This record gives sequence, C-alpha cells and structure tokens, in this order.
Amino acid sequence: MSTPGSAKGPAQTGTRPFISGVVEGFYGRPWTMEQRTELFKREQKWGLNTYLYAPKDDYKHRMYWRDLYCAEEAEQLIALISAAKQHNVEFVYAISPGLDVTFSNPKEVAALKRKLDQVKEFGCRSFSLLFDDIESEMCPADKQAFSSFAHAQVDITNAVYQHLGEPETFLFCPTDYCAAFCTPNVSQSSYLHTVGEKLLPGIDILWTGPKVVSHKISVESIEEVSSVLKRAPVIWDNIHANDYDPQRLFLGPYKDRPTELIPKLRGVLTNPNCEFYPNFVAIHTLATWCKATADGGQRDVEMGDEEQDPCYSPQKALTLALTDWLQEFLMADQPGVRLKKESSDEEPMQTDMGESSYVPGPDENPLYTAEPLTLNDLKLLSDLFYLPYEHGPTARTMLQELDWLKNNSQAAVAGTDETAQWCSRAQQFDGMCEAVVQMFNRLSNTPNRSILYDLYNYICDIKSGVGLARAYVKTLGGQHQPSAQLMNDDPEPWGFRGGLSGEFQRMLPCHGSRDLFRRPPMTEVYCIRPYCPEDKMEVQRIFEEMQSAGGGKVPVMTQPPLICDGLTAGELSPSPQCALVLEDEIGVCGYALALTDAKPAAAKIQRAVSDSVWKEFPSLVTVQVLPRVTDPSPAKRMIGRLLSSIRSSGSRGVFCELRQSDQRMLDLHAKLGCFKPIKMAGLPQNVVAMGTSL
Repeated sequence: MSTPGSAKGPAQTGTRPFISGVVEGFYGRPWTMEQRTELFKREQKWGLNTYLYAPKDDYKHRMYWRDLYCAEEAEQLIALISAAKQHNVEFVYAISPGLDVTFSNPKEVAALKRKLDQVKEFGCRSFSLLFDDIESEMCPADKQAFSSFAHAQVDITNAVYQHLGEPETFLFCPTDYCAAFCTPNVSQSSYLHTVGEKLLPGIDILWTGPKVVSHKISVESIEEVSSVLKRAPVIWDNIHANDYDPQRLFLGPYKDRPTELIPKLRGVLTNPNCEFYPNFVAIHTLATWCKATADGGQRDVEMGDEEQDPCYSPQKALTLALTDWLQEFLMADQPGVRLKKESSDEEPMQTDMGESSYVPGPDENPLYTAEPLTLNDLKLLSDLFYLPYEHGPTARTMLQELDWLKNNSQAAVAGTDETAQWCSRAQQFDGMCEAVVQMFNRLSNTPNRSILYDLYNYICDIKSGVGLARAYVKTLGGQHQPSAQLMNDDPEPWGFRGGLSGEFQRMLPCHGSRDLFRRPPMTEVYCIRPYCPEDKMEVQRIFEEMQSAGGGKVPVMTQPPLICDGLTAGELSPSPQCALVLEDEIGVCGYALALTDAKPAAAKIQRAVSDSVWKEFPSLVTVQVLPRVTDPSPAKRMIGRLLSSIRSSGSRGVFCELRQSDQRMLDLHAKLGCFKPIKMAGLPQNVVAMGTSL
C-alpha cells in the first residue's frame, strides 16, 4: 500500500519537533474512543505526531469545564492517552473555560488547575487553554482587576502553565484567532500585542489565518502575525471543517498553503470534517504537505498547478490519498458483508448465506450486482465535495455545461446549425450525470459500511440534485414532458431543498451572490432595507426623475395628481414598518411605500372613492425603480416584504394608481404578478388602478 512516507516525521522547529496532526475541535457529535484510536494509528503511519482533544460539545471540555471526570470517564481518557503514546502521538488535552469563567476569582483559577491536575494524573503531559468563540465583554469584577480582556486571559494562562510545570507543549487559543477578528488589523491589534508581550515564551499560540476558514495562507501574513505575537504560530486549519454547513463535506486536498510556510510555523493542526471516516483525504494530504522541504528535491508539480510549489502538488497528494483510501473502502468492517471474488483461485468471503447461493433460472430476473468501487469513482466523489472555496474540476465542468445548456436552450429545438452542438453537449452532460449515479451505486455496495454511512446523506443529496438537473436538461431538449419534480404545482418534497434554512437564505438580498460557480456576467447585488428619514430626498429625486421620464407628451405638472403623489413627494409619511428602499452599489435605486389607511390621502386631493373599494382595498402602495435595475426580482422581493407588513397591520387589500403613459411601470407591475386591474369610479383620465387582496 502506498503511503506518504512512514517513520520519517515533519520538520523540526528549533529543538522542538514541528507540531503536525489533528485537532478534534468541531461543533457536533464528538468522535468515539475507537475512532480516535484508529486516528492515532493513521497519524503514526503517515508521520504526524499530535492530537489536540477539543470537541466543542464534550460537556466537560467547555460547558461544564469545572466538573471533574467520573471514574468511567477517567478510565476512557486514561486508555486514550495510553493509545496515543503507543503510536507516538502527543495527546494534548484542551479545556475551554471562556464561556463563564471569572478570571479574577481565585476559586475559578483553582478549579481550572484542579481539573487539569486530574487529567495530568491520567498520563497527559501536554495541555491547551482555548478562549475562542466567546464574548469579549468582561464582567464587572474582572474589569476592576484587569485593564483588558487580553490581560485577564494572559494572567490565567501563565498561572496554569506554571502550575503544570511549564509543559513542553502548551497551546493558547486567543479570542482574536484570525486576522478578520483583529481591530483595526493584525499589526495594530492591542489585544494581540498584549498577548505577544505578556504570554510566557514557552506557550504556543493557535491561529487560523486571514479568516476563520482561510482560503489561502500566505508567508507574508504569517510573518506579520509572528512579529506581533513574538513567536511562530501553530495553525489551527479549518480548511476541511464542515460543522458550519450540514450539506457540505470536504474531500479535496490540503492546498493553498505554500510549503515555504513550514520553517516559519510552529506547527499545523487540521480541524477536519465532523464525520470521522471521510477525513482520510484531509489528514493524508496534510501529512504529505508536512513532509515537503522548502530547500530541496525534484520539482513535484505539473504545469497546471496554480500554486507552483516546487515541493508539493495538491493533485498528486490527492491521488495518493484516494488510492490508499480505496483499499479501506474494499475492506469489510461488519459481519455478513460479502466481498467480491478477487481471482479464480479464491472463494469469496461470505457468512450466514444458508445452504447455497441462489442462482436464478433462465426466465427469472438476474441477480442485481454492482461493479466494485474504482479510483475514478473516488476522484469524482472528491470533485463533487472538494473545498470550501472551490469545486473540483468535474463539478465545475458540470455547472458550466448546465449554465450553457440553459442559456442556449432556444437552439435545442430550433433546427439551426447550433442544434447539433446543443444536443451533443446535452448528451455529454447526461453522461456526467450518469457517472454520478453509477458512483452512488458502487459506493452503496462497498464492503466498508462505516465509511458509507458517514458519506450516505451527502451522496444521496448530490445524486438527487444531479437528477433534477438531468431531468431539466432533457425537458429543454424536448425529450419528454416537463418533469413533475420541476414543473408540478404540488411537487414531491425532494424537489425543493434546504428546509426552513433554505427559505431564509432565498429571501435574503444576496442569496446566490457567493456561489462558487460565477455566471458571467455576475448578477448585480441589491440590498432591501427599511426606509429612514434620511432617504426622503433620494425618494423625491427618483420620483421627480421618473415623472419627467414617464410623463409622455402632457407636462406632468398639468396632469391630475395621484393619491400616492403625497407619499413620494414627502408631504405624507408612510405608515410604520411600511416603507422600504432598494440599493445597489451606486446608491438608492428604488422604493416601495405604503399607507395602511389611504382615506386621508384621498381626501387631501379631494378624490372620491366608493365605500366598496375602501372595504376591499383600504391600503395604498407606490413602487418605483430606476431604469438601471433591469432585473425584476429585487422589485418582486421588495413588494413581497411590503405586502407582508401591510397584511400584518390587518389590512384586507391594497391598490395603486399608475399613469397610462408610464409604460415601464405598467410593465413592472404586470411582472410582479400580484396586482390586477380593478374598477374604481372617479379615476382621472389616463389613470389606471390595480389592486391585490391580502
């Protein structure tokens, strides 16, 4: 079996070994003791040397940090620490007291020391204090005792470090653990400067890079933070972490960290996916990266590698990891699993199969069989679940092809020269979709069920998504009727995905703007926000500009007023929570204003409206967007929010008035889909009324 090295470990930093390994630091179900022991075996095999125990949802690590471990828990930790030692892995016990510790209370400091003393008795020799993901506001008692939050953290950390006998490995995680959290920046952060100056020099500091999940970590950024911290940091790398999104898994290689970083760091720990078994790739490729030496050797990159790192190729590291992982997939991990016969000289392993295997007759259904999993299947799997900031090559190609097929769908049935090209690309897209289905089938048949169960929700989800896209392309090509999943008014629930969280996201103005696949040209980003008094002048400007542009041949000033004119001219204030503005990168580009009771506004311009109309449509709205807003979607979202607010006020319906000469706004209201023409007696000439019930 090919592995990225064996006994040889990563580089040395001064007289201490370069810290390399895994931090179990995610939110969610912690790994089991058996899985952690398996991790130690892998770390030893691949040349990694450290495991940081920091599961956020282990009660006694974080929420109940003061509580000592019971006898059963102690027995488990003793066995785990012993297993780590057996595999030459340094077990670092982390505790996270920052949620509620009072730094200035000696009893709190004593409780922390007592807890770590207990763990030390278990055989642990390396420790870590974590102050990540907590509020930075100190309690009144701590404000009296310490000049800053940083001083409070440094004081307790130094005290614990000295109490434990200044262990060789002692890690500190600051509250500002990435550049994005630093105020105003890394070099000017008073918090980091205090930590760097006051924290004892034998204590190492954890750092995630420019962001919590850093796309890239540059040499320059590490040199900057090292200067402030007065020591090289240990990278806590979240590039493979997935605890923030239950629909994402990361099976791409460790990348976008140049190997030039290695001599400038104290170490690197990966905080990978919550699911244990899929982390094979993340940890394996990190091990390959850690063994790279900046000073030597043969160039190990292909021409296509973006990093141009002479010592490390992410794609080669990925292929190496997937080749080894394939062997684990093919190993049965549960009793009763049948293995495919490897050669004519070997009988297939099987258990509890009865007297004999069933053989179907000539007119009966053949046995369902699936081909064994291949390396190409795992490469496809990795491409579909690659990294936080990029899809793998196959996934990118599928998105590009679907986008092209959708945008050029008129060629599918036009019978033109482009039709053959469209059909050819549609067939290629269908082939890629079929490859995903076949990968799913072979994965589902893999002997190692533990790996499959960790992957199953993800591969089911991508199979379903690909199936919807596949059906849509066939519909565009006229191969069959529109898919019920896509076009039905009452689709099955798997046709609309994401649950409540998905609905929240689709309602936000920037939904889709951060998709990894960039559609050329990029969609304009709009912001819908509540109207405030400072917007009055902008609304008036837009109103006057559009009045001039849409007035037609008759001068605006000579036309009869509309009920809504008082709103847009600033003479009337909109009802509470019933006014919104639309902004783009240039500024305010539209508005939607409403009066929940429009009678006073009608009376002000002496407009007579029948009681029957007021009963059905008591409220008034006015909507306007500038011509530069070519997409009707922002206006639809804005009016949808406004109508929801009006409905909450108890109104039964709303109406609006439009001039027949303003064709652009007539078209916009038609596209909104909710407004229909209504009869309203007494309307001025060339004015139409439209309304909608709530």
